[in-house]
Amino acid sequence: MSRFSQTDPELTHRLTRRGMLGVAAGTTAAALLGAAAAPANAAPDTASATASAGRGHGHGHGRGRPVLPPGRLGIQLYSLRDKVSTLGFAPVFAELEKYGYDEVEFAGYTQGSAGPITLAQLKRLARNHGLNPIGSHVGYYSDDPGAYTFAQNLTKVLDDAQALGLKHIGTASGPFRYGSTVDAWKRAAEEFNTYGAAARARGMKFYQHNHSEEFSFATDNPKVRLYDVLLAETDPDLVFLEMDIFWAYSGQFRFSKRPDGSAAPFEPLDYVLKQPHRYPLFHVKDGVSDPSNQYGYDMVDVGDGDIDYKRFISAVTKLRGQRFAHHWQAEHDNPTESLTFARRSSKHLHSLREKC
Repeated sequence: MSRFSQTDPELTHRLTRRGMLGVAAGTTAAALLGAAAAPANAAPDTASATASAGRGHGHGHGRGRPVLPPGRLGIQLYSLRDKVSTLGFAPVFAELEKYGYDEVEFAGYTQGSAGPITLAQLKRLARNHGLNPIGSHVGYYSDDPGAYTFAQNLTKVLDDAQALGLKHIGTASGPFRYGSTVDAWKRAAEEFNTYGAAARARGMKFYQHNHSEEFSFATDNPKVRLYDVLLAETDPDLVFLEMDIFWAYSGQFRFSKRPDGSAAPFEPLDYVLKQPHRYPLFHVKDGVSDPSNQYGYDMVDVGDGDIDYKRFISAVTKLRGQRFAHHWQAEHDNPTESLTFARRSSKHLHSLREKC
């Protein structure tokens, strides 16, 4: 939980005063929930923003090139699901525009929104607020043949993504459909290649978003890290990755030793630096180091934790030709106050500067 837990009076006043209606009633609801398996350029609003704590990040305003490339800050809307469900997309998008966000990543196309909305309306609404819909999380598979997942309804999933103008369509589900053996992940990788080929035929990129378990070891060969199987067995021209930085470093905490206790250290950033073209999207999520937590970190608002985003983002964007090749989505799985989280995260990430 974020240490910034109090109600934001300025935000509350603005939302209340506006009367916060969603989109016009009477429209046809056409979008299905697409994230059953998910956990997934205005200036920042500095007049009302509360300064982020910035522990361990070495951020600062002033001179030096911004670490965050302009036009590349997004937010995963799963973080704002409570506000979308009670207020609707329109007021949420209006707030994100004020906070200086450029992009949004969907976690379903209704999220229980206040008032029905069509995909065409959703696309127009985002554009009207200067927000580029960059991607979406959809389930990988289900036992229900009618489920809105890649495995069960690939054509519908891609139709909807294309209607929204998405350039990326992916899943936050791990490749565990057939188990945790090497062959099980090879089988899942074949399916991912199929989804990737279908997405590419529509002008989109299929991607997989990690949690920490992807960095665990194969049950039939504990010397093999499953994430390495995924990378090796998927076609790099068809299957892309969205690295969730928080969960990657949680994976580092959990799986830097094999089941037999032997050392198996890894650095999440190294995966990106080796194949930067495979990582078009990132989740920027923060945590305070906590060895007593099984995941190694307590999740907090971006800027309040120990994960060094300045180093991470800089290392990626300094690669030749890579400054504008990636998209950075702020996220918190369970923020104390979701719009306050969104505002503070934007302020913090925009404040990061390269050393002169």
